[in-house]
Amino acid sequence: MKHIIRGAAVGLVAALTLSACGGGGGGDDKNPLSGGGAAKGTITVGGANFPESNLIGELYAQALEAKGLKVTRKFNIGAREIYYDQVVKGGIGVMPEYNGALLTTSVDKTSTASTTDEVNAALKAKLPSSVEVLASAQAEDKDSVTVNPQTASKYHLKSIADLKPVANQLTIGGPSEFKTRQQGLVGLKKVYGLDFKKFQPFDAGAQATLVKLLADDKIQAADLFTTDPTIVQKKLVVLEDPQHVFSAQNVTPLVNKSAVNAQATAALNAVSAKLTTQDLLDMMKRIAIDKDDQEKVAKDWLTKNGLA
Repeated sequence: MKHIIRGAAVGLVAALTLSACGGGGGGDDKNPLSGGGAAKGTITVGGANFPESNLIGELYAQALEAKGLKVTRKFNIGAREIYYDQVVKGGIGVMPEYNGALLTTSVDKTSTASTTDEVNAALKAKLPSSVEVLASAQAEDKDSVTVNPQTASKYHLKSIADLKPVANQLTIGGPSEFKTRQQGLVGLKKVYGLDFKKFQPFDAGAQATLVKLLADDKIQAADLFTTDPTIVQKKLVVLEDPQHVFSAQNVTPLVNKSAVNAQATAALNAVSAKLTTQDLLDMMKRIAIDKDDQEKVAKDWLTKNGLA
């Protein structure tokens, strides 16, 4: 779940859930932070231990380079527990983040902020003085209740609220912790009044099985992350969440203030201004399914949006 570490996009292959894809990390393969600090005047751009974070890091790095700024990449760093302190201390200058997960895992674990504006206001009020969040993208990668197309059609489902009269006929699958979390079955029952027929837990490494069972109608609903490329591939339906059980998870640059100047800030904000959830879906499909290099995928997106 992204509220522990902003984890890998689930579903397609194990490499998307548990390992990182390649793409220009600094330092050695086991510890990207072991290579030492960046040269003076160079911005260190980080990436966590999952493909989407490294892709976004590559977008940031190339956008900065397009403005003539020098960049060092340190991708595949690890979980937020590792990289967050590095940003606070200045070892990493720019880090792709997901605002809601950053807030509830590292800044204020008791926060109930749910919307983008609420989450960002809480971050700006409570982040250490050495760091700040820049503009959030429209793009999100968040937990969802996703159903297969036959279930959506049979019960005319568009919103999670539409599940209330039929949830007791459906099996929902997801990570085991989904059963006991507010942003899980607890919140779905409290906010939407949902009592599912059955909850089928899956370990993180079995997410491909979860997606297959969902597509085959062995289960009818699942907790999937919204940029999982199998959503498009399998024509799955992500249900709207009008009551915000799942908090905002906008892609947002976390920066060390001493590492970025006005030019760098403008370049990063320009990426956020253009990046959509559909863009993430399309790019992750290219990386996960088509096996394109993340450097090329990032370059193509930046060129298309006039940022390269």
